[in-house]
Amino acid sequence: MRISGGGARGVTLLVPKVDVVRPATDGLRQAVFSCLAAHVAGTRFADLFAGTGAYGLEALSRGAAGGEWVEQNARATACLRKNLTAVCKSLGRDERGLVVHTMDALSWQPPADRLPDLVFIDPPYELGEAVAPKLFARLMTALAARPETLVVFELPGEITLAPPGWVCVKRLGKGARAPTAMIFRRE
Repeated sequence: MRISGGGARGVTLLVPKVDVVRPATDGLRQAVFSCLAAHVAGTRFADLFAGTGAYGLEALSRGAAGGEWVEQNARATACLRKNLTAVCKSLGRDERGLVVHTMDALSWQPPADRLPDLVFIDPPYELGEAVAPKLFARLMTALAARPETLVVFELPGEITLAPPGWVCVKRLGKGARAPTAMIFRRE
């Protein structure tokens, strides 16, 4: 698994040896960032259920100014921190403005002075439908001052989300059993 574009393109991302994460595929991440191209540079992001940190690290490589990763599993978080160090080294930047939280994504609250422009949500597939209503409701409130924030939600192709107050502007990926990403904006 590697960073697919930007200044850190080609950096290999570490994945925990135990089965605690399901990393976003390189192909789907590349499709997401091709779609988001104009929305990444200079932005802030939040990567929820971050695992290896691939979505946020890809955003960082492609010019995001800063962001936060939220991952509950300590082993995955330790791996994410190593990946962050490798990407920052490749970019020739320090880690200021980049925060890694070891906590449940449902408990995360964006800081009022650092609201994200992009939110990546990649929960374990078996939890996706259950956590989506809670996450979208919390984001609706937390991001009231930033209604232009885009939310990218990765889920299996057989599942479709229709959270109240949000509209899907694009769905990437194909097939009922394949990973897909839905990109939402506020209505």
